[in-house]
Amino acid sequence: MRHLGSAVLAVGLLVGCGGTDVEPSLESVERAQSALTSTDVDVAPECQGLITFVNTGSYATLDAYLPSDVVTRLVNQRATAPFATLAQVSAVQGMGPARLEQLEGGARAQSYIHASCVGVMDELAISADDDAAIVALVNTVSDSELHDILPDAWNGASNLLGLRPFTSTQAISDAAGIGTVSLRNLRNAATLSRPLEALIAAVDAVPQYDFSKTLARHFDWWAIVVANPHYREGTPTCFGLEPTSTPYGATVRPNLADAAEVRAKVLDAVTFANRNNAIPSSVVSAGLANLDMLTAGRSFKGCYTSYQDDPWSGHQVAIFVDTVNGFSVMTDFYWSE
Repeated sequence: MRHLGSAVLAVGLLVGCGGTDVEPSLESVERAQSALTSTDVDVAPECQGLITFVNTGSYATLDAYLPSDVVTRLVNQRATAPFATLAQVSAVQGMGPARLEQLEGGARAQSYIHASCVGVMDELAISADDDAAIVALVNTVSDSELHDILPDAWNGASNLLGLRPFTSTQAISDAAGIGTVSLRNLRNAATLSRPLEALIAAVDAVPQYDFSKTLARHFDWWAIVVANPHYREGTPTCFGLEPTSTPYGATVRPNLADAAEVRAKVLDAVTFANRNNAIPSSVVSAGLANLDMLTAGRSFKGCYTSYQDDPWSGHQVAIFVDTVNGFSVMTDFYWSE
């Protein structure tokens, strides 16, 4: 059973917007990246106008798009506590998926949201940037990683692999076996590690010679650890893998990895690559902060392994995969004679 994880990082989020008259501002990428670094966020900044619409639209305006009894409940609720999330709006009696579509239509017609907000699907309001990132992930992710991202939707993962390439998140959402939890997992995997991915790209771009340390966020762990034969292989040390995923002859340690272990390996690679201070400190600090956010309190399965594809070079690899959401990262120390 191919179930461990995949690697490297990806984060980031979107740009804030919303309003009644003015096109949403793209003023602050930094604010956008910090605004959506939580797995709990269900409205992209570009779609925040949906929440503004339900909180500030007049009764008559809302009544033009929703049944009057639903509008009454929304208005009464916001008078007590303004809505902050799409989940809170959805929890109001009568606000099912069809009503959310009507609400979105009203917000768009009233210029609270614009083209940068693609819309609501499976109780997530996603931006155009989210849409592109989710599609790119699903179209390119390995079998191993996708099944780790969707640990409770293996049929859905298999369907996505069989139906790709996709051209929209809506088509992904419509695939059999993909529901609200699955789409959120895919959104998180595609968008929540952008600062970390920027750091990884910077690390991997530093010129290296006979020795190098690289990082990865999305990769096929199965091909690295299990499937591909190499010229020479060391004895892996693995933890938390299912028996059918554990490489033959591997040493199995009882304890999972924690955030500190993952950070230590990533920091080691960053420090080695940046020994000449080639990477801007802002990229390093943002990437490590993002890593800390994604790993805090989490547990990871994975392997430490080594292999050679020829007698003159080799790799020492560490792979970590979140046991619940499939977030993964790999470090690779490469040497050659």
